[in-house]
Amino acid sequence: MPKILTYTAAGGVICNVEGTEVLLLIRPACDEVRLPKGHVEIGESLAEAALREVIEETGYDDLEIVGDLGEQLVVFTWKHNQIQRTEHYFFMHARSKRQVTRPKADQQQFFPVWTPWEEALAALTFDAEQEWLRRARANLHQGTLI
Repeated sequence: MPKILTYTAAGGVICNVEGTEVLLLIRPACDEVRLPKGHVEIGESLAEAALREVIEETGYDDLEIVGDLGEQLVVFTWKHNQIQRTEHYFFMHARSKRQVTRPKADQQQFFPVWTPWEEALAALTFDAEQEWLRRARANLHQGTLI
């Protein structure tokens, strides 16, 4: 009998300082383009988890959280189980485009690429992640995040 599994994830929409590009993760093994995110560990705040996951998956650590994009519930089936993941995203600036650390060995499945906003929206594999990009871009244009 399938189980219902729930967890919380946190991540980021990372923009260059000029506001012209966002950082995406190419995951060739799964034919996916994603935003960085991951599980919130026990004792970690949502912001701490988001920063940790972005650093681990992208190798960029000169980051600043400039806004809270909120949360959404994403429901999907994986290995015959229903997954209910509460995702919380933050808008972040990379103070530089220099990759200062290498992704951890288990995160080397991801290849970070800087992409113009319009191309990024079209490239993202999942609707839920496209929504995060839309939220960040709307706030960027309204001047509420930088």
